[in-house]
Amino acid sequence: MSNWEKTRQRLETRKAELTASAKEIDAELREPLDPDFGEQAVELEDDEVLEGRGRAALGEITQINTALQRLDNGIYETCASCGNSISQARLEAVPYATRCRDCLEG
Repeated sequence: MSNWEKTRQRLETRKAELTASAKEIDAELREPLDPDFGEQAVELEDDEVLEGRGRAALGEITQINTALQRLDNGIYETCASCGNSISQARLEAVPYATRCRDCLEG
């Protein structure tokens, strides 16, 4: 299996995990509130946390989709800002990175 295939598999696996998580969060948020007002307050606080996790998951899915497009277009390792190469170490740490370390820090 080539490096690109491993990268694609890793991205697809993570995307599937996030999609499943987002679906579970959505299902939980659709559950009716408890009739007790005290419990409702607790549930609403929990819902805020779940909504944040759901937004984070959807944001990461978007980044993964962009990385998959970059793989398809042959520009996965190319910095979107300066056009230089993104280091392999950076892509292993953040597989949906679109900018090299210099541009990220600059």
